[in-house]
Amino acid sequence: MATPSSVEQRYRDLTPGSASIGPRAERVMPAGDTRAAGYHLPYPLTLTHGRGAQVWDVDGRCYWDLAGNYTALVHGHAYPPIVEAATAAILGGTAWPARNPGQIDLAELLVDRVRSIEHIRFCNSGTEAGMLAAVVARVATGRPDILMARFGYHGSHELFEHGSFDGRLAVPGNDHTLLAEYGNAESFEKVLDEHGHRVAAVFLEPVMGAGGVVTAPPEFFQRVQAAARRAGALFVIDEVIAFRLGVGGAQEALGVEPDLTMLGKLIGGGFPVGALGGRADVMSWLDPRRSRIFHSGTFNGNPVTMAAGAASVRHLSAEQIARLDALGGRLADHLAASARNLGLPFSARRVGSLLNVYFLPTAPPANLLRDDHQLMRAFHLAGMNHGLYFASRGMLVVSTVMDEASIDDIAERAAEAMADVVAEAARRS
Repeated sequence: MATPSSVEQRYRDLTPGSASIGPRAERVMPAGDTRAAGYHLPYPLTLTHGRGAQVWDVDGRCYWDLAGNYTALVHGHAYPPIVEAATAAILGGTAWPARNPGQIDLAELLVDRVRSIEHIRFCNSGTEAGMLAAVVARVATGRPDILMARFGYHGSHELFEHGSFDGRLAVPGNDHTLLAEYGNAESFEKVLDEHGHRVAAVFLEPVMGAGGVVTAPPEFFQRVQAAARRAGALFVIDEVIAFRLGVGGAQEALGVEPDLTMLGKLIGGGFPVGALGGRADVMSWLDPRRSRIFHSGTFNGNPVTMAAGAASVRHLSAEQIARLDALGGRLADHLAASARNLGLPFSARRVGSLLNVYFLPTAPPANLLRDDHQLMRAFHLAGMNHGLYFASRGMLVVSTVMDEASIDDIAERAAEAMADVVAEAARRS
């Protein structure tokens, strides 16, 4: 085994509880965890609780939470209005097969906010929303294929993983996913011109979160939407991450009205959730009175998630979104200044409250194409050493329970972490 770096050794010294609990977890779960995105070397933290904008690990160490459960916790942890709503729902019972008033409340909120959504259907994750969108599109069009962006992400399903990982992790035998280049309308138009007769739906994210907070100008989305409609394919916008960027979702600013919209994360208020919304005629394929699609789920639209989600959505106002944008800009400016002062190569992509950092002069087209892995791994561990918890791929998000003072403290800790990265690199050279 290689000798740990000083940054890694410091991480080990600070987190003995997380290290010691690892073997117990690994006896019962692959790699000791049940979610690939949260795993990192030498071992992931074990967190015990969160409150506001912070989380605590089993050793009692406190961290600023810049992961936000991968953007789901837009109001941070244990946000009082959400806790109050969820607690009241729990006391009334947690699930039953009949509808509940909370379903209607949240559905009305989302239909009112998102112009393209006339009807909506709830499920339990963004992945499920993507799977349901694919089924609806295939049944509605009678076609087998989907078209998505290379390096896009629409959930953990073989149809979408083929594009997410550029075919590297795809399940063998998937020949129903076509790929085009994000931001390149001509690439999508070419695929649709050649294969459109087989394409049931085109899937696009307003911001490729897993891909590295990559976005494109409105013209790109408008041209792809037009090309999809010429080909007779449905146009699907994945707002699972991007919904925090606008009251009506990111699609509002892009000037598109998709046939279907995928939602998840923040609309559950911290509870498992997904949703598919769209035009009434398209969504009617899910109407059990007349359709060929049987869509069900034991916890779909459960009252606890619906109550928490309604509170989360109501409290994400236009004013809050603007404030999040400003905080995201403040953080990005601080990080760039710290890297510049230390002589570290640095670049970042930011869209509103979403940020992905790179220790490269220019950000790559997608995270899978980055070549700063050693520096990024050192910064991730050094960040935790200084009380910052964020995604190992360098994605950082801010929440409504942060303010300018929070951001300034986060930035100071990040600067200390960068200094450790520089010192580590000097020792290695």
